[in-house]
Amino acid sequence: MTALTIRLPNSVHQKIKELAARDDVSVNQFIASAASEKMASVLTLEFLKSEAAKGKRSDFERYLSMVPNVPAKKGDERA
Repeated sequence: MTALTIRLPNSVHQKIKELAARDDVSVNQFIASAASEKMASVLTLEFLKSEAAKGKRSDFERYLSMVPNVPAKKGDERA
């Protein structure tokens, strides 16, 4: 485990303490969880962008052409 010192505005620190107490976790656990969630979000976005870059318009159009041209079922209509 690594110790990390961060500077936070008093208002942010106070709100973190309140939210951590509400979730019945320590401030450290709350901040570690928040950092992990942010990290997962950034990594997921990078992964999705990487996968999207591999896509080909021709593949999309080929699969789209396989969708039958039929009216939408009741309840699935466009608004």
